[in-house]
Amino acid sequence: MSKAESVRLAVRKTYKLYIGGAFPRSESGRSYAVTSSKGDFLANASKASRKDARDAVTAARKAFSGWSGATAYNRGQILYRVAEMLEGRRAQFVAELADAGTGKAEAGRVVDAAVDRLVWYAGWSDKITAVAGAANPVAGPYFNLSSPEPTGVVALVAPDDPLLGLVSVVAPVIVTGNTCVVVASERAPLPSITLAEVLATSDLPGGVVNVLTGSVAEIAPWLAAHMDVNALDLTGVADRDLAVACEAAAAENLKRVLRPATGAAGTAGASGVRGGDGTDWFADPGTRRMTAFLETKTVWHPTGV
Repeated sequence: MSKAESVRLAVRKTYKLYIGGAFPRSESGRSYAVTSSKGDFLANASKASRKDARDAVTAARKAFSGWSGATAYNRGQILYRVAEMLEGRRAQFVAELADAGTGKAEAGRVVDAAVDRLVWYAGWSDKITAVAGAANPVAGPYFNLSSPEPTGVVALVAPDDPLLGLVSVVAPVIVTGNTCVVVASERAPLPSITLAEVLATSDLPGGVVNVLTGSVAEIAPWLAAHMDVNALDLTGVADRDLAVACEAAAAENLKRVLRPATGAAGTAGASGVRGGDGTDWFADPGTRRMTAFLETKTVWHPTGV
């Protein structure tokens, strides 16, 4: 075989959006260049438009009834399956995180933590109702029971950590029966779409998670104002003015809004696991992100009936 015959072109991966269980290009046809931490070109990622955001919300709403109606045990099984698939593609995620600027050893630690985080939330699927619900003492011959229910469609602006941070905001939303539209890290979107491929092959119904890549400043305000979005997680919004504008837009239909503890999100640090707001994605997450997107339904029932 000659030298010329032995040379081949690499098959470059095409990074698309993830909407309704499919991988479409942006309807606008736009894309933007993604570079490594050293400035080297990695790939072109789709730049989602407002129309893509509307399509993603429609897909999330369509999937909500089936996903929220599934048993908690089944949702836990599916999250565990996502963890299995992520573990199987560990080397690919380590490489993509390394391209984004995370040291290789640290990247392996991040991937392992993301797998563990999925397993942790999977274990909460059939327990959060008991923790967040209650049998309330009342004066009268009644049972008074409070039980949590999913809020609905949640729009998430993912933190700049492209894997552990992303998993840490998505998993608590879907394990409790919500569906979501995620605006991925604008700086490092590639692991987010690779994670979408894991979700697509993990028995997760199409539309439960929808991933958009592109400009946070362009997409987030439209998701905040969308009347069929029930809640908003602004963890990844680094610009304070943009966060305030999104909160104002969310007030039009009384969305639940989750902001970082300090009131201002930030970009990831050099390790890729700590946000500018001080969030340590390796820390025990607790139940806060699960209960943030649950509504409480209280039922009165006569005793003895």
